[in-house]
Amino acid sequence: MTQAVISNHGIQLTENALKHVLMLKQQQGNENLCLRVGVRQGGCSGMSYMMDFEDVNNITEHDDTFDYEGFKLVCDRKSLLYLYGLVLDYSNAMIGGGFQFTNPNANQTCGCGKSFAA
Repeated sequence: MTQAVISNHGIQLTENALKHVLMLKQQQGNENLCLRVGVRQGGCSGMSYMMDFEDVNNITEHDDTFDYEGFKLVCDRKSLLYLYGLVLDYSNAMIGGGFQFTNPNANQTCGCGKSFAA
């Protein structure tokens, strides 16, 4: 895992994750996007991670926003209860590559790393 970009945020992005997210945002062709991260019921361990780009105008007072060099990462407060302290990393390895979630609140994680139990 690479170093976290900013360590005092509730959700941390590594340098690799931030670079990849910014590249994906650029491919969307819309500068008014933020990254929404959250959890939902499902997956092989009970809860699964979700993340997607969203227009910054959809941010509400029920969201926490974390700023990374001008880029906003958003998480609703209910999800943040399960994600506080999460480190989101990115690897371009041929096997096991992609976004990786390191969640200190997870007491069980599935083999693919995309779902967890807390």
